[in-house]
Order: sequence, then structure tokens, then C-alpha cells
Amino acid sequence: MSLPNAPVERIIRKAGAERVSEDAVEELRIAVQEAGDEIAQDAIDLAEHANRNTVKKEDVEMATQ
Repeated sequence: MSLPNAPVERIIRKAGAERVSEDAVEELRIAVQEAGDEIAQDAIDLAEHANRNTVKKEDVEMATQ
């Protein structure tokens, strides 16, 4: 699954950028996607370690620390 570019561009603009190149949007989109994938996998591992099939909020919180 891939993140759409529009929300990523909004993140950059919300941070204060007046203008944003498509290359910048694409680069941040890739970075956010990779970070999200890593966090998700860590959360899945934590849920499995707790003998659960369901990933809970707490798993995601622990995975981000």
C-alpha cells in the first residue's frame, strides 16, 4: 500500500514550506512509508510475542519508542 502524495504535501506545507517540489513530496512519501512499514512490523512482532493476532494501540506505541 502506498501513501497518496496530497497528504504528504500537506505535511510539508503545515511545517511551513510555501512551495514544495514533486521530488520533495516523493522523497518524504517514501521515507514515511518505510518508517510506517517498520513500525507496523515491530507492532506485529509485539502482538505475536503476546500470543495475540490483533495489533493493539499499545503495540504501536511500544514500537515507536
